Amino acid sequence: MFQKILIAEDLDSINLAVQHVATELNISTIDHEKYCDEALLKVRRALLENEPYDLLISDLSFKDEGKKEKLQSGEALIDAIKQIQPNLKVVVYSVEDKSYRIKSLFEKLHVDAFVLKGRESLYQLKTAIKTVAQNKTYISPEVNHVLQNKTGSQIDEFDIHLLKHLSYGITQEEMENVFKEKGIKPSSKSTIEKRLGKLKILFKANNPVHLVAIAKDLGII
Repeated sequence: MFQKILIAEDLDSINLAVQHVATELNISTIDHEKYCDEALLKVRRALLENEPYDLLISDLSFKDEGKKEKLQSGEALIDAIKQIQPNLKVVVYSVEDKSYRIKSLFEKLHVDAFVLKGRESLYQLKTAIKTVAQNKTYISPEVNHVLQNKTGSQIDEFDIHLLKHLSYGITQEEMENVFKEKGIKPSSKSTIEKRLGKLKILFKANNPVHLVAIAKDLGII
């Protein structure tokens, strides 16, 4: 079992509940932090002192209280920590239920577990920690299907640029010039048309507005 963990969570009630779960698992050192920047500093300090954390339990959303934070999301925190401590085990504990965002946590950030906050979530969190301690992955049963869905794997960064710009109200006809101005490649009209056609087929979208709505529902944009 883990001996030293860090909890990144900005709500006191949830923070205390997670600490209680960790205590029940006999984890000796339990640190917590409400801000992502401070959480990263704790990880850096622990590494410098040669007493690194074994596990990070992090939310994805952190309330903006006007404090200037470089890291403003759980994904940004996890990414920054992985750069300095790649092997740190990570459990995400969040209300996020959008499939693309959850899938990206495993495929891009290489987290070890995702627990969906809910009625049974503390029990699931305990199970997730035990599972990760055995070098296995865990995902809440309610969202387990997202790892079987291959649709998100067919989306690349260029597709995300297209979808985001469509959501900004930029028309397909305007996209070529906008991409050229921003240095987004490829930017040719034919490539943009082909990609948008592919995305409409992939998501069974009737038109660009429908496509944007589906992308938002999935958490792609």
